[in-house]
Amino acid sequence: MENIISVSGLRKSFKSLEVLKGVSFDIKKGSIFALLGSNGAGKTTAVRILATLSKPCGGKAAICGYDVLKQADEVRGCISLTGQFAAVDESLTGRENLQLIGRLRRLPDTNRRADELLTAFDLEDAAKRLAKTYSGGMRRRLDIAMSLMGSAKERQVIFLDEPTTGLDPQNRIAMWDMVKNLAGEGATVFLTTQYLEEAEYLADKIAILHEGVIIAEGTLEELRKMFPPAKKEYIEIQPTLEEIFLKIVGGAQ
Repeated sequence: MENIISVSGLRKSFKSLEVLKGVSFDIKKGSIFALLGSNGAGKTTAVRILATLSKPCGGKAAICGYDVLKQADEVRGCISLTGQFAAVDESLTGRENLQLIGRLRRLPDTNRRADELLTAFDLEDAAKRLAKTYSGGMRRRLDIAMSLMGSAKERQVIFLDEPTTGLDPQNRIAMWDMVKNLAGEGATVFLTTQYLEEAEYLADKIAILHEGVIIAEGTLEELRKMFPPAKKEYIEIQPTLEEIFLKIVGGAQ
């Protein structure tokens, strides 16, 4: 598979605070990539740069073959972004929120696309209710649906910045299934998370970001090979991602 995202030596500082210190990684088309790290590691900063919302201080990044700095308009034309906090207008209904985005994107089939997403995200029964009456899980589903109102081209790469933060276990699992479905439909999903089980369940490839540096990267199996399995009697017990994360981050300190 070809790389749809390529990042090399990405740097970002805010005055004297260096947030990203030469971050590099590649993401295959149609895969789920998880950028894993604790609060303050630099995950959201990386997403903002890739989504053309912030300019890097150094390094290069390309999405769909377009340079994020020199061809920002082209990059924005092939991505969608769901940030950490829901960008839902609470004074509008669920359907009206989707229709608003469709009009802003000048979609020719706004109503049809809105109906498709309401069905896909299990929001049909709540379509005519004001968004302020929605639960946290429903609001998050609507938020992601709004980011998918664009054309198929605009849904090639989907950025989800900590999409399950604040959700209860049931809604978190439902969100995981939605992410899997998005990748199954051909989209490339870039997911940031601080939940180890989320990355373990979803990601084809995981990168661990610690204090602005990628300190480990690979599939779950590749990360496991970095540490021998524990042996209990005659059974080998593979380390969990949580155990791997703690060992890698602990060793980097």
